[in-house]
Amino acid sequence: MYRYHLTNFSNLKLNKHLTALYATGLILAIATYVTAYMNSSFIETFIGLHYTGVFFISANIITLLAMIFFPSIIKHWGNFRTIKTMLILGVISSLALITFSSPWLLLIFFIIMWTSLNLVWINMDIFVESFTNNKNTGKVRAIFFTFINIGIILSPIISTRLVGKDNNYPVVYLFSAVVIIIFYLLLTFLKKRVDKKIVFKQQKIKQTIIDFWQDKNLKGLYAISFFLNLFFSVVVVYVPIYLHTVIGFDWSTLGILFAIMLLPFILFEIPAGIIADKYLGEKEILFLALGILTVCLFLFSYTNSTNPIVWGALLFVSRIGAALIEAMRESRFFKIVDATDVSYINFLRTSYPLGYLVGTSLGVIVLSWSNIPNLFFYLSILFLFGFYFIYIIKDSK
Repeated sequence: MYRYHLTNFSNLKLNKHLTALYATGLILAIATYVTAYMNSSFIETFIGLHYTGVFFISANIITLLAMIFFPSIIKHWGNFRTIKTMLILGVISSLALITFSSPWLLLIFFIIMWTSLNLVWINMDIFVESFTNNKNTGKVRAIFFTFINIGIILSPIISTRLVGKDNNYPVVYLFSAVVIIIFYLLLTFLKKRVDKKIVFKQQKIKQTIIDFWQDKNLKGLYAISFFLNLFFSVVVVYVPIYLHTVIGFDWSTLGILFAIMLLPFILFEIPAGIIADKYLGEKEILFLALGILTVCLFLFSYTNSTNPIVWGALLFVSRIGAALIEAMRESRFFKIVDATDVSYINFLRTSYPLGYLVGTSLGVIVLSWSNIPNLFFYLSILFLFGFYFIYIIKDSK
């Protein structure tokens, strides 16, 4: 039996650069994810459920296109200047969403907010990777994501308290804008600590795509990342709507459920990163994690209980699978690339908008003739194809 000892945590000595990045990652996570479980319900108040997916489809198409050109922008402007620009766009668009009521203006500013705040995380990837070596990649990435996930766990608690019984969505977006400003000021103060001069490798997007397609490890990791984001897209957009409007949970109950649901990202990612580095490698854990996700999606489609404990347990277990996939993807990928490979890092992150694009498109199609539980069922069948892509990955151990 493989196991890790608590004494392994004595090896997790953090340097001042990574410590600063972990702390800022937590703040940025709150800023960007506090609206995550509110977006679909907020948009629904203006255009209705059937058209809500159109906002996400549009936003992810633009995000995907923006990511294609993002490495060139980073190479030209530098990582620090680029992230500051994205943060400014994030603040402006968040405030605009609570200022205008026209569906078209809401669509435009939602796209800007969604795109800019997605691109910011690529900048953060580069900052963290510039201070990471392959020997401790699994631990560093797991710790980084654990800090991020603390912020993600706090986000639904904060947002559901802010929105209250009166569905006061605008205050959530105002809060997000304020925290982005705080992050911007903190990042500026820490510039010397987090901004390391990097000579980026020059590579065109066409060659990057070819490299990913020809390398089984990169291809498999991209596919697994796509499936993970496909899962996130459907559950983040449609689970809040389903549990609130169909099952009947109020936002205060959902805030507790979502916070419990996200605990696995804190509890399991660091141990999984240590195990991947020292014992198993990533492949076996990926098989287990995808199996958990697939089963949970199937159970989502057949669970109509109004008991919050049942849903809390099911959501919690589903995030065990998601947390393990996230940790193993980061561990394996950043053992292959480093901070200079901005084109590779950027391309992997395109799996996020692509997953959301496919997930929300699937949602629009299925909901045009069926219901949300059937959407979960079809997604569970689709996830069976993911096991092939884990199979082709070469384990690091």
